[in-house]
Amino acid sequence: MKVTIVAFDQCTDIDVFLPWDLFNRVRLIHPDWNIRIVGTKAVHTSATGLPVTVHGDIEECNTADIVFFSSGAGTRSLIKDPTYLNRFTLNPEKQLIGSMCSGSLLLAALGLLDGLTATTYPSVQHILESMSITVVEEPLVVHGNIATAAGCLAALDLVGWMVEKAVGTETKDRVLASVQPIGKLTCIY
Repeated sequence: MKVTIVAFDQCTDIDVFLPWDLFNRVRLIHPDWNIRIVGTKAVHTSATGLPVTVHGDIEECNTADIVFFSSGAGTRSLIKDPTYLNRFTLNPEKQLIGSMCSGSLLLAALGLLDGLTATTYPSVQHILESMSITVVEEPLVVHGNIATAAGCLAALDLVGWMVEKAVGTETKDRVLASVQPIGKLTCIY
């Protein structure tokens, strides 16, 4: 199982590193999982100035089983960059594709949200609506193999949905339980 997390300059730190951590917890149960952070250059700089070293190019998304788009201010320029967008040839018939917060702008720019509802962070709702997408205020919106999530901690819902679709409820429950506050903890290590 190949998982890609899309990073870019001005990405939101938690929307890269929380999914990274959660997907790698799946790898503890299913060692065949290969999780990679991908981008357009060797190192991107997050919204807080943290260097995000990538493992490969965004074209890896085209052959991944799971594609996870992070969010952040960088999405605003990327949705206007046809060279960037043309590097993706995603297939929601064969791939699980999801986005955090403003990552939904990228899904919309790629045409993946045409005719669907979506959720996004409130500060970019007007941009997504200007792309003819109906925005609903929910933490997770799913249509087939495409999902959008809003609010950084909704990554738990989005990753949970992806893990459940890929390898089942038991693994999802174990992974999510491992990050719950004390009293709800089930260690998978």
